[in-house]
Amino acid sequence: GILCLGTPGVGKTTLGKELASRAGMTYINVGDMAKEGELYEGFDEEYDCPILDEDRVIDELEDKMSEGGVIVDYHGCDFFPERWFHIVFVLRTENSFLYDRLESRGYKGKKLQDNIQCEIFQTLYEEAVLSYREEIVHQLPSNTPEDLERNLDQIVQWIEQWMKDNN
Repeated sequence: GILCLGTPGVGKTTLGKELASRAGMTYINVGDMAKEGELYEGFDEEYDCPILDEDRVIDELEDKMSEGGVIVDYHGCDFFPERWFHIVFVLRTENSFLYDRLESRGYKGKKLQDNIQCEIFQTLYEEAVLSYREEIVHQLPSNTPEDLERNLDQIVQWIEQWMKDNN
């Protein structure tokens, strides 16, 4: 499997969906999956959002992941089993771009500030490096449509190479 990781607003969903269609893989947005299956264990008043039930998410994904060919999109990674992913892509966006994207999604106040802080401090990249072997974690710039195209080309090439090496 492939993990697409990054702060909300960096372009994980756009990349993940397009990649899945180009590479003939299955795309899974963990946030959407949790919403559909109500995989929550409470509500976070401070952030005004539900709290993910990580165990139920893993149970839900286990079968799909064992079949392989899956792209997982989420903004956290420390609870996924390490064996699920052959490569982890952390998308990075400059703060000015990210601020505009999040603001247009209706993020404000603490939620907006904390997500920008998360990006500034490379929080998710560090989480990924601690959760997976460092050599499988790659950062990709995700500011412009050109970045998106370049990232797609690069990842598709990587997938093709991986298939050759492992089949």
